[in-house]
Amino acid sequence: MIGKVILDTGPLVAVLDKRDRYHDWAVNQWVNIAKPVLTCEAVISEACFLLKNVYGGEDAVMGLVSNGYIEVLFRFSDEVTAVRELMQKYQSVPMSFADACLVRMSESIAGSTVLTLDKDFRIYRKN
Repeated sequence: MIGKVILDTGPLVAVLDKRDRYHDWAVNQWVNIAKPVLTCEAVISEACFLLKNVYGGEDAVMGLVSNGYIEVLFRFSDEVTAVRELMQKYQSVPMSFADACLVRMSESIAGSTVLTLDKDFRIYRKN
């Protein structure tokens, strides 16, 4: 079982949207992950937006948070300088706000792994 997983938007959407091409993969990952998975509010916002046309999608995201399967630990106001620096460093990619928050979380949480479908995470580096 994988420990301390930081969840990105893609796998979250894929778990909840049966039509997503990564749905089966995401479900298989989900069952092997220790709960709670960790994320930031930017990922929750992106997931709700992407699932707005999936019946019950937004509510399912909020349900995962309220049931404790997803824990939102990141506090942007405490990390604004680090997030800003990351976004400036990777401006040529460009790095999204959510990605910067996740990279910062991975720097702050020892032994963590980011579960993502985003190829940009092959470019990003901790610290």
